[in-house]
Amino acid sequence: MAQAKQGDTVRVHYTGKLEDGTVFDTSLGGEPLEFTIGEGEIIPGFEEAVIGMQPGESKTVTVPSERAFGPHRDELVVEVGRDQFPPHLHPEVGQEYQMRQPDGHMIPVRVVEVSEEAITLDANHPLAGKDLTFEVQLLEVL
Repeated sequence: MAQAKQGDTVRVHYTGKLEDGTVFDTSLGGEPLEFTIGEGEIIPGFEEAVIGMQPGESKTVTVPSERAFGPHRDELVVEVGRDQFPPHLHPEVGQEYQMRQPDGHMIPVRVVEVSEEAITLDANHPLAGKDLTFEVQLLEVL
């Protein structure tokens, strides 16, 4: 059986967990994840874990934040005055919005704090700064 290597397209089932065991994503019960190794379609640490696996093989790997969604960057957390929000919006912690950058690109942001005067928005990926554990099963090399 061939081992998965750079350039191969593979199909895997996976379950991703946080350090406390909370499942944040899984393909079980749905379609397997299909990607090409080396194309940068998924986080580097997950991709690296699949290299060398054979179809039918399973493994558990912990991916440090640097090889996942990167560190949590304080400069991506901004406080915006309530007057910057349209009056019909009523932001609450956990809600997600799109924010236009000066160059016109839209980026997703999450509300992390709400006060009478301001709303604090976080543009970091929700899993930034977290080490992630994946249970991976290589189904096939295409």
